[in-house]
Order: sequence, then C-alpha cells, then structure tokens
Amino acid sequence: MPGYMQVAVQWWHEFGPIANSGLHILLVLIIAWVASAVVKRAVRAFRLRLSSRLDDRETAKRAETLGRVFRYIATVVIWLIAVLVMLSEIGISVAPILGAAGVAGLAIGFGAQSLVKDYFTGFFLLLENQIRQGDVVQVADHAGLVEEVTLRFVQLRDYDGNVHFVPNGTITTVVNMSRGYAQAVVDVGVAYKEDIDRVIRIMLEVAESLRSDKEFGTRILDPFELAGVESLDNAAVVIRGRFRVLPLEQWNVKREYRRRLKYAFDRHGIDIPSVRVAIHAGGSGPSAGTDKLPVPAAQ
Repeated sequence: MPGYMQVAVQWWHEFGPIANSGLHILLVLIIAWVASAVVKRAVRAFRLRLSSRLDDRETAKRAETLGRVFRYIATVVIWLIAVLVMLSEIGISVAPILGAAGVAGLAIGFGAQSLVKDYFTGFFLLLENQIRQGDVVQVADHAGLVEEVTLRFVQLRDYDGNVHFVPNGTITTVVNMSRGYAQAVVDVGVAYKEDIDRVIRIMLEVAESLRSDKEFGTRILDPFELAGVESLDNAAVVIRGRFRVLPLEQWNVKREYRRRLKYAFDRHGIDIPSVRVAIHAGGSGPSAGTDKLPVPAAQ
C-alpha cells in the first residue's frame, strides 16, 4: 500500500501540474463560451426592447445595425482575452507575444493598408449613421438593398438578386435612398400639337386620384408638385412633376402613376409620340433601296 501511495504521489508531482493546467484551460474555454453567449443575448435583447419602444423607423434600423456590430466586437474581444489567458496558463509568456504582435501589427499595417482602411472607413460609416441594414444605397458603382454592414464590408442585393460585397475602403460617396422621405420624379412626354395646359390638368387629376387611393394614398406625403415644361425634345414636350413619398416607395408610386396616366391620355386622345425607324433593303437592281419597312420603336 505505501508503494501505491508513493507511485500516486510521484505521478501527481509529474502530471499534476499538466492536469491542473488542462482543467484551467477547459474552465477558461467554458467561461469564454458562456460570456460570449450572454453578451450576444444581452445585446439582442436590448436591441429588441429598444426597437419595440421606438416609433421612429430610422432609429430602429440604426439600432439593428449597431447591435450586429457590437455582438461581433464583443465576441472578438472575449475570445482574444481567452486565448491570452490560455497561453499564460501553459507557461508561454504573454508580454513578448504582445510586443511582437505590436511590431507585426505595424508591419502588417504597412503591407495591408487597404484592409486597415476598410476597418477605419467601416467604423466611421457606422458612427456617422451613413448606412444601416435595410437601406437602399448606391456605393462604389453598386446599388441595392443593404443586407449586412460590418467593419469590413457592406453586403448589397440588387434588383436582379445578385449579392455585392463592397469593401468599406472603396466607398468614397454614399447615396442613401431611404432617409426620411423620397421624391418620385415623373417626366411625361406629349406631342407638340397637344394643348399643354390641358395635359397639365389631366396630370393633376390623375395625381389627385392616386392620392385618394386606399392603397397608394398612405404612401404619398404631399400633393403632386408640378414643375412644368422640363424640355423641348426632338419629338416631344416633356413635362415634369413629383410626389413626396415614404422611403423606398418612389418606384412603386411612379409606376402606378404612369399606368393611370397612360389610360387617362388614351381616354382624352392625348398623343404620346413614338419614333418610327425606316429600314431600307439594299440590292443591285434598279429597285434597290426602294423597299421600306416602318418599324415602331419601343417607347
């Protein structure tokens, strides 16, 4: 029996510190996992509670975007601390690693300036509330619905369903189409022979009927604003007007207004000009070039 005790004591002296370090590392992993889960749940719960108390749709969208970024940053910080503690537990000095990391970070910063620029630009995009999840924006020659905003990139989905990942460092100008309100600008071309005052009256009548519609009336904020004759083109007199509408409703309102206006012009006999193209068939005979086929061009 004393021999077994001596072996156990000897084994503990040899392997006890290793087992103790392993238990400590396992404990650190568990604590990091729990802390990460708790922080994510806390941020999500706070965001949902804040959004439920906010009547402002714009502020709710900003809270959603910032919540995602805070969860990401908190996860990175927690696991970074956990890795440093585990390295210290197995006997690796953390101070030289931090010093080397500083030097390496400086070298990487010079070598990966575009990556550093992405993170700095992303930070200020979020800080200044330029882009939020759910906005429709145009950045770096790409436009679409913002599905995700991180410190590294902006994820957009365009009308065709294509997903664009735009690095934040390439963003120099942001065109946000989702702030406060939008303007549904409509240009209408009519023939030169038409009475412009009569056309304007019809346009105003159609606009008023659209505002009275149960479906579209809630999307239009102000009466139709008629600017007047915008230009005199080769084949048409262009008249411009606009509606002030809810964000992202400008396209729906413009489409419906044009549809109703087309029917109204048909009823009142208003001519919408179209261009016709004559195609001459070539040949070598005496009748060459005399065959003509008028083809109406798409409006």
